[in-house]
Amino acid sequence: MLFIALQVYAALSIQLGGVLAVALKPYDSLAGLSRDEVDAFANGVKVVGAQPVPPPIKDTSLKLVNDALHPWRPLSPGDQRGPCPGLNTLASHGWLPRSGVATPAQIMDAVQNGFNMAWSTALVITYAAFLVDGNPLTNLMSIGGSSRLTGPSPPAPAVVGGLSRHGTFEGDASMTRSDAFLGDNHSFNETLFQQLVAISNAVGGGKYNVSAAAEVRFQRFQDSVARNPTFDFSNPRFATAFGETIFPMAFFIDGRDKSLALDLEVMRGFFQDSRMPVDFHRRDGAFDGGGTEFDLIFNSHDYFPGFNNGSVNNFVADPFFLGTQTVAACALYEKFVNTTVELYPSPSGVLRDALNKNLDNFFLGFADQCTQIKPFP
Repeated sequence: MLFIALQVYAALSIQLGGVLAVALKPYDSLAGLSRDEVDAFANGVKVVGAQPVPPPIKDTSLKLVNDALHPWRPLSPGDQRGPCPGLNTLASHGWLPRSGVATPAQIMDAVQNGFNMAWSTALVITYAAFLVDGNPLTNLMSIGGSSRLTGPSPPAPAVVGGLSRHGTFEGDASMTRSDAFLGDNHSFNETLFQQLVAISNAVGGGKYNVSAAAEVRFQRFQDSVARNPTFDFSNPRFATAFGETIFPMAFFIDGRDKSLALDLEVMRGFFQDSRMPVDFHRRDGAFDGGGTEFDLIFNSHDYFPGFNNGSVNNFVADPFFLGTQTVAACALYEKFVNTTVELYPSPSGVLRDALNKNLDNFFLGFADQCTQIKPFP
């Protein structure tokens, strides 16, 4: 989100055994590609590999962030935007590369400097997303959708990168984005926003506060249970859904306002236009994603991780979920490691080295409570 992006726009189109392979941009995911395809790609681009995790920012005070160095600008052709209004906004204000293509370090720096997200939270979120949606060789990830150039899709089970890709990091029951099964999972949905507005008017005094957030989260959960036979609210989506609900109050309210009540037009600016209000100041002090407000939202209704078992209104528990907070954190860590292994079942060479380093970086966020898993010896 901060600094100048490492962008290489040359694409590689290769012919293997007479079968046309995929044309890739350097920030496309390599998951599912054969060893020959990965090797060919590595020979055609500058291999950067994994890089060290940046340190925490030193200054976490209240600060103007919609400033002269970070003005809002409209999208240029090809710019990537996706399901996360926070990352979209940071890119549109230049805290992230405006292309929407960034390194993990740039994302961590941007969410800290632009929003005052705590370093540990920034680390876990960034590397969880990067492991499953980024390109470990070029060290780049799109915050939006598919970035393929011309040519057919990669051979199964390959996937292309980007945070809009459903089922790895992005998930169902988003506040203002549709479930992937029901439609567009990354663009602002006016109907869903109007539901949020109605709930905020009914229980939040016309603003998005804790009371409104609790009911918005439950309404979106109920809607997905009732309409999406593929609804998945198991981990990691179970964990990220509640963070998504609290984050607008943590990061989209001007730091000079201590009310914990977000103006709905300001909220629309972030969610629809990727735009901070004029004279917007980030919060005073880093936010780690927890706190009383999170607990109030989580405990407002009976929730458990699970999924619709092949039909609507058929929600069953996820057997992978384990009960205590510490064990649940380790289960979340294990889930992302397992997903990485599924996407890269037998990496070798520079790809394996990059994956191992990124897995080491990800583990830093869990080192005080979990045992490290090393899937690629």
